[in-house]
Amino acid sequence: MEQDHRFIKKITKPNLGFKSFLTADQTLKGIEALHMIRKGQAENNSSVLFDVEWLNKIFDLVA
Repeated sequence: MEQDHRFIKKITKPNLGFKSFLTADQTLKGIEALHMIRKGQAENNSSVLFDVEWLNKIFDLVA
């Protein structure tokens, strides 16, 4: 867990001045999504609709 967290610290360190909680929340969710994709934790499905639904779930968006 701590090893995964260090990459988030590395990216967010220069951006310590988040103007709002929403900005920080969305930024961290994006970083988490990229790491999940990079580590192969995202389900591999060739459907574009599946990808859209997965990203909506990650970012708490209503589809």
